[in-house]
Amino acid sequence: MSLDGAYDSGNIFAKILKGEMPCVKVYEDDAVLAFMDIFPQSPGHTLVVPKSPARNLLDLDDDALQAAMVRVKKIATAVRTALDPDGIVITQFNGAPAGQTVFHIHFHIIPRWEDKPLGRHGGTQADMDELKAQAERIAGALTD
Repeated sequence: MSLDGAYDSGNIFAKILKGEMPCVKVYEDDAVLAFMDIFPQSPGHTLVVPKSPARNLLDLDDDALQAAMVRVKKIATAVRTALDPDGIVITQFNGAPAGQTVFHIHFHIIPRWEDKPLGRHGGTQADMDELKAQAERIAGALTD
């Protein structure tokens, strides 16, 4: 797939944004929806999905990008407060060769601990009760 392919409004994140598919929500406002990655690379792996219909960062307009990045920082701060990781990876993929598997713009917030290996992207599905507990902790740490 090329970077500039047409946006598919039937992708899984578009369906989640429309309420057609469930998610374990952490945060939502007019610009983004943040929810737990059900195939986490690390406990607390959170996705921030802009509501604008764009395949990747290069397709997202500057105002939506700016709004998304402010929310990414806010949610990453809450992840740090709630889970106390040693570090946090914030990443975003553009195109299949770069590792993108869902073609709707999204950002990964991945907590890291020095003594725990990072799981594979899209690896093992998490326990839903654990995801809900993590989401509640992160949501509870959100500040304005």
